[in-house]
Amino acid sequence: MSGGTRHPDPDQPETARAEPGPDRAAEPRPDPAGEPRADRSARPQTDPVDPVDPVDPATVSRADHITAPEVDQDRPVRPRPEHTEAPDQAAPPRADRATEPETEQPTGLFDLLGVAAVLLEADGRIDMWSPQAEELFGYDRAEAVGQYAALLLLSPENRDAAIELFAEVMETGRGWAGAFPVRRKDGGTRTVEFRNMRLTDHLGDHYALGLATDRSTLRRVERDAALSARLVTQAPIGLAVLDTELRYVAVNPALAAMHGLSEADHVGRRLGELFPDPAFQALEGSMRRVLDTGVPLVNQEVVGRTAADPGSDHAWMTSLYRLEDHQGHTLGVAKVAVEVTDRYRAAQEAERAQRRVRLIARGSARIGTTLEVERTAQELADVLVPDLADMAAVDLLDSMLRTGRTDPGEGPPLFRALAVKTAYPTDAAGALVPPGRLTVYHAGHPAAQSVRTGRPVLITHLDSGEVGRVAADAEAARLLARAGVHTDMAVPLIARGQCIGVMGLARARNPAPFDADDLELACELASRAALSIDNAVLHQHTRSTAEALQRSLLPPLSPHHPGLEIAARYRPAQAIGEVGGDWYDVIPLDGDRTALAVGDVMGSGIAAAATMGRLRTATSTLADLDLGPARVLTHLDRITLGLDPYIATCVYAVHDPRLARLEVASAGHLPPVLIPSDGPPRLLDLPTGTPLGVGGVSFESTTLALRPGDQLVLYTDGLVETRDDPIDARLDELLRLLSAPSPSPEDTCDRLLRELRHPAGHDDVALLIARVLPLGS
Repeated sequence: MSGGTRHPDPDQPETARAEPGPDRAAEPRPDPAGEPRADRSARPQTDPVDPVDPVDPATVSRADHITAPEVDQDRPVRPRPEHTEAPDQAAPPRADRATEPETEQPTGLFDLLGVAAVLLEADGRIDMWSPQAEELFGYDRAEAVGQYAALLLLSPENRDAAIELFAEVMETGRGWAGAFPVRRKDGGTRTVEFRNMRLTDHLGDHYALGLATDRSTLRRVERDAALSARLVTQAPIGLAVLDTELRYVAVNPALAAMHGLSEADHVGRRLGELFPDPAFQALEGSMRRVLDTGVPLVNQEVVGRTAADPGSDHAWMTSLYRLEDHQGHTLGVAKVAVEVTDRYRAAQEAERAQRRVRLIARGSARIGTTLEVERTAQELADVLVPDLADMAAVDLLDSMLRTGRTDPGEGPPLFRALAVKTAYPTDAAGALVPPGRLTVYHAGHPAAQSVRTGRPVLITHLDSGEVGRVAADAEAARLLARAGVHTDMAVPLIARGQCIGVMGLARARNPAPFDADDLELACELASRAALSIDNAVLHQHTRSTAEALQRSLLPPLSPHHPGLEIAARYRPAQAIGEVGGDWYDVIPLDGDRTALAVGDVMGSGIAAAATMGRLRTATSTLADLDLGPARVLTHLDRITLGLDPYIATCVYAVHDPRLARLEVASAGHLPPVLIPSDGPPRLLDLPTGTPLGVGGVSFESTTLALRPGDQLVLYTDGLVETRDDPIDARLDELLRLLSAPSPSPEDTCDRLLRELRHPAGHDDVALLIARVLPLGS
């Protein structure tokens, strides 16, 4: 293509269409001074020369001719520079030059700006006209190519300035950037931003390339870009853009400050490479899902540690969305992060406060449900683990268990382990003293210090070499170190102003050390539990005293009773109830007779046991007076009246083997069971009478014939009564059990206690079984 080749346009004026000769003498000459003839006030405003992106040749339609701007006939024409005068313009690449194909997707900025490309011959005629030029100026290619650009696009008042600038570009080869009001085909005027430059082909011919876009569109894009840049750099929230490989492309200063790394340290690296914290690894997975699905993620809380503050957790509300250009091509992921550490810590503190309240409430409900020392201690350990500690141990002073006093005497205190608990299987369990074992802790052990001073001991951090401080011995220290125990506390159990034991807590798997709040919570639970444990110890001593008294008052059974084989059992209450006033008695009488008695003093404790002893003594005395059963109960009723407020029930019977009969009377007691040798067991239908101590009611005796093999079963209500079953159903169960053959009364006693009485029975049981034997056997 030659820059001096063109065809005349019949539509142009003759002066404009006059073709120069071969020496191009008529060609317009650029003005080196760069000043148009027109008044400078009419010259369009120019901008500094900006770098211009290269133009895709595919967007330009090449024609055979280039038209030049209209030339003033009165203006001297300067000769066109020779082809060699293109010092700063590179020749277009040759067709055979090797080029590498572009593999990335093109950006959409040119499409957004609608950049038009126009190529002019050296004389100002349009040679190429891009589709974007058609849209910008309104003329299609056929209407534009071959026309003089100045005549087609500029108003007369702007042409001189444009011609002068065009000549300067062609003369000097320096590009020019500025804005011109352009006349569109529809008659309207639009201010257009131009970038003009001189091009030189391989033959040395010069052309002018003009790139143009609507000025308002350009200014809007510039304004949006500037606003976006300021928003990004000045925003107090963290903003970042990541590419499709989830590598940082850009971050704003706020996010860089959150991460404690410079913006340059982010670029090209993934979040997981910067921070190995699992929370950030999970966030990177969320980024991948957003990139794959296009579904935004809004306000996901991320809690972790960064280089900005590696010693503590921070929290951010993070939102993610996929970035796409206006053509729908995926560019990457945008991240918005707002630091909410203060809110997170406030929520954590509120949750800790609620946890403390819940733990105290649970402790109040679960600790002290019984009056058993070991169970109460285990309830305390169960509440502490795992909500407060990974492992717990509850020890009581052995002197407290033995004597009810906290004075340990001379030497170091002796502890008895009551309960241990671990949150998970761990070697540390072997380092805890098992329940029931006695131990002495060394003077520096937190348990020994706590009992000695009456104050808690808190150890927030334990190195592996310091674990021996909280261990009972060297082997225990080794196990605790292997388990990773890193924090410990000992809290005294103080009840009624006295330290009765100690509660030890430790953490291994939980990485957080015990703090002052944890210590306060542990002290609150220890205070509540100590009173329950002390009550259980007191109850245990009282119960032991009452049981000892009860058993001392019960008669030793004689192995020989004329005409009878006798077995008896007494079982104290095992649940929260104390030892009661149940008793049995077997009294030898004259004439080979035997008196049988079973009674129950209503009440419990030492006082009930003492009342039972007095009634048993009175029964023995009255039996020696050879009184009938009804008369004996009448006298016992009068005696019981003087023991107010106690009342009692009783069955009293006298067996005469010579007459083969049994005389029996009841004072409000459950009916005895008669097991005939040749028939099923049955409840005796006796006049029930009223309990002893009510007074004013007479008692009646009933006489029964007995044969060898017959059995009489006397019992107290603790054998058959329960809180959940009707008494009739329980009596039926008693008869069912007695229907089975039994080799001896001893075996029958054991079977009844085993089948009918719950291991944690809440009442005493007295049981007496007599089987009739032939006289003299």
